This record gives sequence, structure tokens and C-alpha cells, in this order.
Amino acid sequence: MTRSAPNRIDPLPRLGTLALALAGASVFRALGLPLPFLFGPMAFCLAAALLGARLKGLGQISVAARTILGVAVGASITPEVVSQIPQMAMSVALVPLYVGIIGLIGVPFFRRLGFDPATSYYAAMPGGLQDMVIFGQEAGADVRALSLIHATRVAVLVTLAPVILVWLYDAPLSGAMGAPLRGFALDQLAWMVLAALVGWKGGERIGLFGASILGPMITTAALSMAGIITQRPPAEAIMLAQLFIGIGIGVQYVGVTLRELRVFVLSGLAFVLILAVLAAAFTEFVVLTGLARPLEGFLAFAPGGQAELTVMAIVVGADLGFVVLHHLTRIVVVITGAPVIARLVGVKPAPRPAKSHR
Repeated sequence: MTRSAPNRIDPLPRLGTLALALAGASVFRALGLPLPFLFGPMAFCLAAALLGARLKGLGQISVAARTILGVAVGASITPEVVSQIPQMAMSVALVPLYVGIIGLIGVPFFRRLGFDPATSYYAAMPGGLQDMVIFGQEAGADVRALSLIHATRVAVLVTLAPVILVWLYDAPLSGAMGAPLRGFALDQLAWMVLAALVGWKGGERIGLFGASILGPMITTAALSMAGIITQRPPAEAIMLAQLFIGIGIGVQYVGVTLRELRVFVLSGLAFVLILAVLAAAFTEFVVLTGLARPLEGFLAFAPGGQAELTVMAIVVGADLGFVVLHHLTRIVVVITGAPVIARLVGVKPAPRPAKSHR
């Protein structure tokens, strides 16, 4: 009797996915299209996934790339930025109301489309894709539906936000992402790498949500406030982060069927229209009342992923502290409040199968 070969991780799908993403970035850059390191990988991977290619995400490498964004945000938190936080209080206070209205409209919307209560609830919540899928799975929701609905929300926002930023707010998409790597101070790079690793792994150890971004952000902010880190990550690092974000969006559609396209993806697209109206209303309110400038107001209330909107804020030169504080508040409200509200409205965890006794 022969032993079965041990399970091995096949690197070929991941290498093929990375090669496809790099090709997309190269083509978009050659054509002079905006944000080539984000849109190129996203477009190529998404198209290949819909055509049936068996792409594979890059796992911990992609997670590690997100630490770059955390460091970028943390490096932007200076004593001057901290002194402005009280001025943001009124605008931040609107975030829980914003999340509540989204839920009140979104849950009945998905119920009317035929989704069960658990899937409807977590599909409507404007939180991170992974968090909503995990909470939904514990409540017995349709995990595949949640993945595709939230992936569609993020993909549409990432696609449309640059168009809106250029046409409506006249914001350049070619803003300086950071100094080039050549000539970058070695001690600054060393401190950034240390802050990224300590923040990421330390955040995971204490159970910090979004540890790959928030952990490095906190550690880098402390070093920035102390005057130790004085620069943002080099431009090449920000481009690398964009590359992996693009891959992450595209591979969500691997294995999608025609039925899933018709039901889940179209449902996600329809919900995005609702979110767009609500986001526009809140943006207009904070701008007209003088609580935010138009560019920061739009980015602060855009219902997308924290990583994707951080990239947008960096590229257009928006106030990172303002934008990130609002999205951090949104994520905290959703992650801490969603499971509690779900139980109050009757979305209970699915019963676990009884263990069999031999």
C-alpha cells in the first residue's frame, strides 16, 4: 500500500496571476491610463477570472503589501494633524448615522431580491469584505453571495471614484505618491520596515481588526509624532501596494457562474447605486455646512474599502488624516455593531452540527 503524496501548495497559479497583473500594469502604463498599477492588474485579473482562468490570490504577500498603506497613513499623522482632530468631530459624528441609514435601506432591498435574512443583513453592511463574510458565515449566510456582492461594491467604487475625482473635483490622478526609492534615507526605510512588521504582527497578536493596515499605522504614527519617521514610503512601495490591491479585487471573481453574475453581481451593482446616492447626500451636507472640503468629503463618505480609498487619498493629495479617521470610524461601527444589531433583529448564528460520538 503506497502512501499518498503530502499536500503541496502549487505555486504556478500564483506565479501566473502575478505575471498577468504585471502585464496589466505594463499595458496600462504604456497607454498612459490613470493609476496603471491599480487598474491594470484589476482589469486583467478580473477579465481572466470571468473567462474561466484559475487565478490564485497571493495570500500573506498581499496582506504584507497592505502594511505599506498603514505606514503611509501613519507617517502623515503629525502634531499638526492631531491638533485638527477636534475640528473633525462633527463630521465623524455623522458616520454612525450614515451606516445606520445604509442598513435600514439595504437590508429590505436585499430581502426583496430574495436573499435570506442573514445574507441580506451582512450584504448591506458597508464593512470590509473579509469581516462581513466571516460574520455572515457564522450567521449561516450565503458566503459566495456575500463575497461577490462586496467585491462588486469595491470594484465599482475603485473604477468610478477616479472618474468622479477628475470630472467633478478636478483632482489630479498623477499626484506625488512619495519620493523615489533612489536617494531614500536608509534609516527611514529601516524604521518603516520595523514599524510595518511590529504593527502588523503585534496587531494580529492582540486581535486588532484590520491589523495589516491599522497596526503599522499606529506604530508609524507614534514614530512620526516623535520625529523619527519624517517621510512617507517611497513611490515604488505605494505602486506595489496598488498592484496587490488590484489582484485582490480581480481574483474574487474566479469561478463565477452565469447564475452568480445574474443574481449576485447584478444585485451588488444595484446596491452600489443606492450607496452612491447616500454617499453623495452626506458629502454634499458636510461640504455645504463647512465640515469638510469637497475632495475630503467625497473620499471620507465613499463606501469602499479602507485600503482602496487610502490609495485614492494618497494619489490625489487629500488630507489623509481626515479621510482615514472617517473610514476607521465606519469600520469600527460596522464591526462592533453589526453582530449586536444582527442578534437584536433576529439574525442569529446558524446552529452548529452536533458532534458524532463513536
